[in-house]
Amino acid sequence: MLNSDFKAAYQDFYANNDVAWRMLGANYKAQNIVDVCSSIRPKKVLEVGAGDGSILYFLNEWNFAAELYALEIAASGVEKIKERGLKNLKEVQVFDGYKIPYPDDSFDLIILAHVLEHVEHERILIRELKRVAKHIVIEVPRDYKFGVDSRLNHFLAYGHINMYTPTSLRYLLRSEGLEIVADKSSIITPEVTLFNDYVNRGVKKSFVKDLKVKLEYKTKKILGKLLGKKKEEEFANAYTVLVQKSEQDIKIF
Repeated sequence: MLNSDFKAAYQDFYANNDVAWRMLGANYKAQNIVDVCSSIRPKKVLEVGAGDGSILYFLNEWNFAAELYALEIAASGVEKIKERGLKNLKEVQVFDGYKIPYPDDSFDLIILAHVLEHVEHERILIRELKRVAKHIVIEVPRDYKFGVDSRLNHFLAYGHINMYTPTSLRYLLRSEGLEIVADKSSIITPEVTLFNDYVNRGVKKSFVKDLKVKLEYKTKKILGKLLGKKKEEEFANAYTVLVQKSEQDIKIF
């Protein structure tokens, strides 16, 4: 069960959270999910840690799946999801953060987007996802860089208690008997960066700043394509991966 302090911290998170900011980010997260899931056609999809339903909103608009379901630890998030009136949403529930209230193999796909970095016992949750779904798509921020330990308070302020790189996430998933189907590294777009600076942080608007942010984005995109996947993953701000249950028997020792 979820630690009571963790649950209390998130309980009212979505009651006053900025909708425009969450919707802007959710548009890109939803597109990443669609991109890595291009090889499958899920009919029944569950989002675990669905927040205020902003990702589900876009998936519903794009008719990604005929049936959408949602689980969220925060009651405020569940209320926001219900208020959206999504036509393909069949059920939304509060859950305890680990135990998924559905039988084995209930879903074609589970979505876990920007959740795993918040989870105390990540392997316990991953095993539950694996129990109830054929495929799982996970997206995490690429927070880890050299010296990240010196920014402890910064990341804890966002609730990020775990750090991942694409390789460390792949290791975690493969060591839990999951097979990589497709993946994608993504860089924060200028639109998102500038919204965060100008609206969230109140930075004064500047033509020079606009130009710098856009140039940095284009440079990273070009260099990533030229230098290959390793460099793309180094530049990435987020990593999205689709996995499925593996037939390989994982042995420890």
